[in-house]
Amino acid sequence: MTKIGLIAASLLIATTAAASAHSTSIDSRQNWQAKRIESGRQSGSITWFEGLKLRAEQHKITRLKAKYRADGRLSYSERKELQRLQYEAKTHINNETYDSWRRVRWLPRFGL
Repeated sequence: MTKIGLIAASLLIATTAAASAHSTSIDSRQNWQAKRIESGRQSGSITWFEGLKLRAEQHKITRLKAKYRADGRLSYSERKELQRLQYEAKTHINNETYDSWRRVRWLPRFGL
């Protein structure tokens, strides 16, 4: 393999790895947020109705991510939009976790 071919192959691998790293960070943040919602539901700090709203927000982000990935890649603006929506979702999760609404401990947990 020539030097030019070797350089081209390494450049291709590097750009592919960088693109998948952004995708992975979006996925890992979404997984972390889902775990945080479920943890709040388990502890009672997020009520059933709050959990419904937060999960609906997560599904909205997932659908938008799938729409953006339909062409096989995420552009810079699409990635920034997803990151903005995830930041807003994080804020909503924090607000619902630390508000004064709690599930009464002796009541059973129901719903999703």
